[in-house]
Amino acid sequence: MNTELLKKLSECAIACDNCADACLGEENVKAMIKCIRTDRDCAAICSLTAAYISGNSEYTEAALQLCKEVCTDCAKECAKHDHDHCQICASACRACAELCEEHLNAVAA
Repeated sequence: MNTELLKKLSECAIACDNCADACLGEENVKAMIKCIRTDRDCAAICSLTAAYISGNSEYTEAALQLCKEVCTDCAKECAKHDHDHCQICASACRACAELCEEHLNAVAA
């Protein structure tokens, strides 16, 4: 159960880090500031959520909820930009948010 989620969290964090780094190389970096910040936040919450899951933290459910929200926001922000790295990141974030939602629904059931 957690293996697939941990994989998605890791993939999302990597995609966000890659996107933020690539955004810094864009011609109009100023236009990418919100994307970079959102990428950084998303990578951080994905990593934290994975750590909570791995450590059986009592805060896992709260982390999953926040992760779902941040991933959703990051996907929306990245989707606004035509750069390949942004589109790859948006896709990874959507997939991660969906899996967080699935796990939250399973806990609530």
